[in-house]
Amino acid sequence: MSDLRDLYQEVILDHNRAPRNFGPLEGASHTAHGDNPLCGDSIKVHLRMEAGELQAVGFEGSGCAICVASTSIMTDAVCGRTPEEVEGLFLSFTSMVKGEGNAAPLGKLAVFGGVREFPMRVKCATLCWHTLKAALSESIQTVTTE
Repeated sequence: MSDLRDLYQEVILDHNRAPRNFGPLEGASHTAHGDNPLCGDSIKVHLRMEAGELQAVGFEGSGCAICVASTSIMTDAVCGRTPEEVEGLFLSFTSMVKGEGNAAPLGKLAVFGGVREFPMRVKCATLCWHTLKAALSESIQTVTTE
């Protein structure tokens, strides 16, 4: 189990140091802002929807390692999916980090399974998902985890 935990930690650190899909997204059709005031996480998620699916996803902002890594991995996981598929991933991911579900169908997102052992970090890991949902619904309200 220790080797697996070390691997998961390395994946999170890698995505924090070199986040994927980081930066403004040219031609974004949807954008939302999320804020976690307790941790200092602040992100913007940008989407480009075409033909009923997410063709591109990007993000900007700053935050703790869990927030940045979760957002980075999320952007890869949802690209090419429909809003309905994204909703399914959202439900599975949030259940997993809260300790309510199994991480098996989540692929790389499963690295956040250990977050359930640190309840204060659940908000860091899920901020991007709530922000993504706000972008999909074209909400202009800032998403907050408080």
